[in-house]
Amino acid sequence: MTKKKKIEPLIGEALLKKVKELETLSKEEKARECGYYTVTKNGVERVNMMKFLNALIDAEGIELDGKQNTNGRGGRSASYRINVQSNGNLLIGAAYTKQMELHPGDEFEISLGRKHIHLRQVERQDEAS
Repeated sequence: MTKKKKIEPLIGEALLKKVKELETLSKEEKARECGYYTVTKNGVERVNMMKFLNALIDAEGIELDGKQNTNGRGGRSASYRINVQSNGNLLIGAAYTKQMELHPGDEFEISLGRKHIHLRQVERQDEAS
């Protein structure tokens, strides 16, 4: 009987990349392929979904422990990096909009460069001029 060599569980960018490569698999299969499983004494393979999901949360930089950041409020700090999501969207998070003092409904013109995006805020016309 040949034993499958257990791989070290992936973390960080390597985990995110592997999960993206395995997009057609179930979450249990993704966890197994990323090394999040154990083998019991009886040779039964058990997937550890909690460790896998926690590693994904950590890899995405989401803070769930309630740790306070420097301004005394919860939430993520801006890393100034974003990834294209699986649906092709770019999401600019609340950390950036708060820092820029933006509000719901603020409008921007988008101009595209070769590998960059420029946003220019459109000035609102007051309806009661």
